[in-house]
Amino acid sequence: MSHQQTADPIWVYPKEDPKWADEIVREFRIHPITAQILVSRGFKKLNEIHHYLYSKLPDLLDPKRFLDMDKAVQRIYKALVDNENILIYGDNDVDGMTGTALLSEFLKKVGGKVHFYVPNQNVSRQNLYLDALEFAKTHECTLLITVDCGITAAEEMEIIAREKIDVIITDHHEPTDKIPHCIATLNPKLVNQKYPNRELTGVGVAFKLVHGVTNFLVTKGEITKTKIDLKVFLDLVALGTIADMGSLLEENRILVRYGLKQLQKTKRIGLIKLFLVCGVARSELTTIDIASKIAPRMNSLGRVAEPRKGVELLLVRDEKKAEELARELDLFNIERQKVEQAVSSDVEKILNTKPELFSHRAIVLRSKKWHPGVIPIISARIAKLYNRPTVMIAIDQGVGKGSMRTIREFPLLPALKKCADLLLNYGGHDYAAGMMIKEENIPEFTRRFIEIADGRLKEHDILSKLYLDAQADFKDLTYDLLSSLELFEPYGNENHQPILYCEARQAWPPKVIGGSHLKIYLEQEDRMLEGIGFGMGDRAAQIKKRNLTLKIAYTPQINRFHNKSSIQLFIRDFQVVGEFQH
Repeated sequence: MSHQQTADPIWVYPKEDPKWADEIVREFRIHPITAQILVSRGFKKLNEIHHYLYSKLPDLLDPKRFLDMDKAVQRIYKALVDNENILIYGDNDVDGMTGTALLSEFLKKVGGKVHFYVPNQNVSRQNLYLDALEFAKTHECTLLITVDCGITAAEEMEIIAREKIDVIITDHHEPTDKIPHCIATLNPKLVNQKYPNRELTGVGVAFKLVHGVTNFLVTKGEITKTKIDLKVFLDLVALGTIADMGSLLEENRILVRYGLKQLQKTKRIGLIKLFLVCGVARSELTTIDIASKIAPRMNSLGRVAEPRKGVELLLVRDEKKAEELARELDLFNIERQKVEQAVSSDVEKILNTKPELFSHRAIVLRSKKWHPGVIPIISARIAKLYNRPTVMIAIDQGVGKGSMRTIREFPLLPALKKCADLLLNYGGHDYAAGMMIKEENIPEFTRRFIEIADGRLKEHDILSKLYLDAQADFKDLTYDLLSSLELFEPYGNENHQPILYCEARQAWPPKVIGGSHLKIYLEQEDRMLEGIGFGMGDRAAQIKKRNLTLKIAYTPQINRFHNKSSIQLFIRDFQVVGEFQH
């Protein structure tokens, strides 16, 4: 990408409140730097901190608090009693696949007759639900439950209802003006919803439904408390929540924390084989492994292949079949990477040859050459790199499929609402959305969207920022502090790894390793530590001089090598302060 457009980030220093930090240290007996991070992250009350650090499964919210939960549970109970065929209809990303697998597996366990359907990315949105309707009619399903989709498909749901098929929608996307008319709608973002956690993902909402049905069956005496262990589904919840960039705070944090433990000992043979293919050690699985290795492989199905296989992989019981599916996923992922690489270099060319694109505060790109399956990944990358809301539109046969990602200061849905008259449909979240548009409307949409962004965003908003959590010198970096920092895990969206900062001298010149990574050698008083800056190799020239003092922003990590562990600094950014005299 053209680097003249990406400036160094502005360092945003933490708020300090020593009295409040001391109170946190006294109450929780934790390291002062850990307390400062909690201050920086805006915690105002001790009970909030306690909930954040120590909440457990019993702290999950009662599913009954969900609007329409009773209706959904009653309708599923009727389907179980009357032996009806139930169709689970899931979206074709990891969130949808995991939610579909979860509901299918659970309903089978309690005696349901279940089919599932995951649409192919390459069918237009309009026909997706009608394809599902055909599938439901063929299999004589009288109840359809959506997972991670459906909230913006009011018209399609009406057509399905006319065919005497009842619909329960479970979704977490922002509703548009018209809410579908169906038996029950479970969505934490509904306007009149009283459920306290808006941030559940699709699989999170599916889990709530399963929890609600379980509670109902237990109180009715239909099943014993021990028949269903809801913990076994948490591996799926963690996988979908992390893959969908769900906020890792509050309830999602509990679900993912326990879900990771479940994943580390999962019995799902398909996942075990997938971990092997990805080279991931199951017992040490982290949220980063899931986001960077597992999720892309599963998502590649929805992008360039057959997403149904993702659900099959999660449910498969046969070792040979599991191995086949895991290998297939890996091959599809290689295919996706090739397609993505081609689109990426095309986009790079456009950005390099049209500097005028950067005179605005949003980027809108379109092409007939792009594969619609990979544009979400690339739009996310551009939005992050240039710190601007970004829309990419892949045009095919006169219709554009758009994917958009944005920055915190510019939620997408209000802007899309203002362009709704130009769109065939749209939906998603404030920070990641999709749309369909006729080719002839794209120029007007581009003009209007950029105008909205230029009006809303100030110059300061589109500058990249690095939020620092606390100052920490080398003498503070003890194993005691590092184990205290583990309280912040699991890391992910809205809950990033702590970023500390300090000044240190360069002990000797930097090295570039692995072609593009920067290794620096730093000392402070009599302690020396190594720092590694991933992808920062091109900055080595800035610090070639001897005797430089650097200001570094870093995350401390334990580096285990040949059975020896040492503390290493993961460098986020650095600034040259000056030269020091011996």
